Amino acid sequence: MTSALFSPLAVGGLTLSNRIVVAPMCQYSADGEGSATDWHLIHLGNLALSGAALLMLEATAVTAEGRISPDDLGLWSDANEAALAKVLESVRRWSDMPIGIQLGHAGRKASTRVPWEGGAQIAPGAPAGWQTVAPSALPFLDSEHPPEALDQGGLARIRDGFVAAAERAARLGLDAIQLHGAHGYLLHQFLSPLSNRRDDDYGGSLEKRMRFPLEIFDAVRAVFPAEKPVSMRVSGTDWAEGGWDIAQTVAFAQALEARGCAAIHVSSGGLTPAQKIPVGPSYQVPLARAVKQAVGIPVVAVGLITGFDQAEAIVSTGDADAIALARGLLYDPRWPWHAAAHLGAKVKAANQYLRCQPRQYPHLFDG
Repeated sequence: MTSALFSPLAVGGLTLSNRIVVAPMCQYSADGEGSATDWHLIHLGNLALSGAALLMLEATAVTAEGRISPDDLGLWSDANEAALAKVLESVRRWSDMPIGIQLGHAGRKASTRVPWEGGAQIAPGAPAGWQTVAPSALPFLDSEHPPEALDQGGLARIRDGFVAAAERAARLGLDAIQLHGAHGYLLHQFLSPLSNRRDDDYGGSLEKRMRFPLEIFDAVRAVFPAEKPVSMRVSGTDWAEGGWDIAQTVAFAQALEARGCAAIHVSSGGLTPAQKIPVGPSYQVPLARAVKQAVGIPVVAVGLITGFDQAEAIVSTGDADAIALARGLLYDPRWPWHAAAHLGAKVKAANQYLRCQPRQYPHLFDG
């Protein structure tokens, strides 16, 4: 029987060889000015040989103040573009895996320490800290320095930042763009009534809360090559009373589809410390299923997907069109190889690795 997980998938004008996506994963390893380093070459080169169908670069800030931490990757400057071009040139020399980029802005969750240093906010005026911005002057934690509410000029500046970063992504030859509308970052902050208390055209009703994220999508879609997909990552729910929920997510996904969005990647949470997440295997798959039932574009599921049969079932039953792996691939960068062996499918491997093929899986590598 043919494996659904290892069947091709069309995402806009891009055809994926299987249904496994390397999810964006922050590395907090840029040079302090948003530029990629040798760590990115090692990290991305490894994942580009994993056998997945698409490699998505980590959340990449479109403005300097949009970084989650001072060590985040950015694409707002010529130096950022040149450094990433060098990394991509080396990775592409040894892998033909399509590579996309996630563009985002952290909003009120910016200016924080890296996770292994605790992840706390770095207040403006402190070394390496800066003033954050958001839809409303509401901090993520009550103890934090509050963000400044964005005025019309600030909205325009961030919109221009997304456009400029998308143009840089096009010059870099990247195959896809994903906009980060999840995990409590800026676009999600506009969507959720818990973080958006505006009383202008960008707050209040669902239609108004969706306005700025949709404007960003339209602006990016207009400047990125038409044959290349632009998608959106969303949090399906805030897991908090009175917050963003799956019904609103479905309405947002339908609005995105109408504007030419190529795919929706469904995650959850990240907006409020009050969230109560029922973490367990496939815990976000029902959210992806709800979106898939409402749209005709591909939907990607993510979150505690670790088993080969588990992943196969998600795709074969129609809960989602593809699965994304993050931490699981850090733990086992050859997960797609092992899944293909288990499911009787084929995966692409570098010629240099062909001799490692276990004899009990003579079918495994396309070579």
